[in-house]
Amino acid sequence: MRLAFTKMHGLGNDFIVFDARGPDDVPSATALRRLADRRTGIGFDQALVLSPPVRPGTDVHYRIFNADGSEVEQCGNGARCIARLVASRAAIRDRALVMDSPGGLVSARLRADGLVSVAMGVPDFDPRSLPFDAEREAATYRIDLPSGPVEFGAVSIGNPHAVIRVRSVQAAPVDTVGPAMENQARFPRRVNVGFLEIVAPDHVRLRVFERGVGETQACGTGACAAVAVGRRHGPLAEEVRVDLPGGRLIVQWPGPGEPIWLTGPAETAFEGQVELPDAPGRTE
Repeated sequence: MRLAFTKMHGLGNDFIVFDARGPDDVPSATALRRLADRRTGIGFDQALVLSPPVRPGTDVHYRIFNADGSEVEQCGNGARCIARLVASRAAIRDRALVMDSPGGLVSARLRADGLVSVAMGVPDFDPRSLPFDAEREAATYRIDLPSGPVEFGAVSIGNPHAVIRVRSVQAAPVDTVGPAMENQARFPRRVNVGFLEIVAPDHVRLRVFERGVGETQACGTGACAAVAVGRRHGPLAEEVRVDLPGGRLIVQWPGPGEPIWLTGPAETAFEGQVELPDAPGRTE
């Protein structure tokens, strides 16, 4: 079976995007892992699977699979790429798009400057929303790792995030603390781990270790999580520039109870076809 796909990226956080009419059209986890390999496959951080709308008033339904084949709830950079592709296909220029996903509804706007803005929902600080094993909601939590104790904030942006404030993202222990936190038992569905350096109230630097992928060049929901945690429990402004290894995102959040907006580029690299390494279907 041959799979037609579009290769896209948001600040180097890269994806393959393809259509699937039903569950049987989605490649298996084994096939996705092989396709994600950057030496012998296509190479990508996530696979974005587009399906016809299932809710009235929406433009598309999408699912997200990590490079390790696991399905996740949400992806901010991916949502922007999907919005760009769906709008291009349908020649939509004068209205917002409404996209449906396991992480909830996402509104998207294509801006005149070429950037794409998406509303990623209302940040949820309830530990049960991640889920995260904690007795009650708190501004910060502590976990003892083999390398020592770690203090962090936790929030769901449709998917789970732990945000650790650091003095310097360049010196942050992303490669060691990232995987240790991702697989910590108190996060039963694993967690994305952000390392946040606050430069000024409207400017931060960020690196993100994504569950099922590793460190990526940019993480849209990670940027939203960092700003939400920093704004709720710290000194951040309503609009913040977030500098990641791949470039800059803009996050806007008025505050509790309001949706958080993510703005940045969404670009197409190329289109192609590939022979699937095994039969479709989610069984191993």
